[in-house]
Amino acid sequence: MRFSILDLAPIRQGSDAARAYAIMAAQAQCAEGLGYHRYWLAEHHNMGGIGSTATSVLIGHVAGETATIRVGSGGIMLPNHPPLVIAEQFGTLESLYPKRIDLGLGRAPGTDQLTARALRRERFGAEHDFPRDVLELQAYFQDAAQDQPVRAIPGAGLRVPIWLLGSSLFSAKLASHIGLPYAFAAHFAPTDLMDALKVYREDFQPSAQLEKPYAMVGINVVAADTDKEARRLYTSMQMQSVDMVRGRRDPLAPPIDDIETYWSAQEKAAVEHKLACSFVGSANTLTESLAYFLKHTQADELIVNVRIHDPAAALQCLTVLAEVRDRLAAAQTQPA
Repeated sequence: MRFSILDLAPIRQGSDAARAYAIMAAQAQCAEGLGYHRYWLAEHHNMGGIGSTATSVLIGHVAGETATIRVGSGGIMLPNHPPLVIAEQFGTLESLYPKRIDLGLGRAPGTDQLTARALRRERFGAEHDFPRDVLELQAYFQDAAQDQPVRAIPGAGLRVPIWLLGSSLFSAKLASHIGLPYAFAAHFAPTDLMDALKVYREDFQPSAQLEKPYAMVGINVVAADTDKEARRLYTSMQMQSVDMVRGRRDPLAPPIDDIETYWSAQEKAAVEHKLACSFVGSANTLTESLAYFLKHTQADELIVNVRIHDPAAALQCLTVLAEVRDRLAAAQTQPA
């Protein structure tokens, strides 16, 4: 039963990015100690509440502060970068932390269109080249030919594991066609989850990297000792989502007692749809809800976004969720 962590390096109200990165390192160490499988960092830009912009740098930071947990990108937004640059960056990471680095790739900008233009410049619209760029990136990690004019140094021959990430059918189809593991971003775009998993599994073609389909699903989890406390902690994520509907990207706010005072009926409907794959509650509540979700999706792995204002409560969330994971694993091994 593999559970992993997705971190956006949330910047809290009254704090800054440096503090967010220190919290990230402590959270990664906690996750490693609790037996989580991997720790991924996302790529976002121009968002006041999210510090995960220089993703490759943060992966090195987390890998350096841990010893065994896999560390990677969830993901690198490949249209923002030339494939050779990413091959060199992840070849460097793999050389520093061998057999621990994952390279998850997405095709969205990770920001608004104006910021995407600033990032991409003459490459604007490069998301249309995504399949070609993925293949080019794969090639850089293969053994270099003797007469190959452009090589990733380091990178050539390291075969860093590549994942495709998505929230629609596009990347599901591409991952199945070229035989890569696939991660669906249900934590913020749950609509096409089941259709994407179906397409990916039914059309999967084995590859040198992967013999059979492997699907990971991204979800939100807010776990606490009681359902009431978990629901209160969850209001920070709900408020941040409301703020995005309102066109604001502010730092993560402390929780409030009554979320109903914060949103309108229309905002509530939009946020509840966006956060439909969010699991909030005590260990008992989460054991029941996640057991149903795993049975429904048949996910090979869950990757969990924990966005909680209080760093101590975030660590407690990881502890409670690890207990839930172990309960679910034990239930799987018991005879029917």
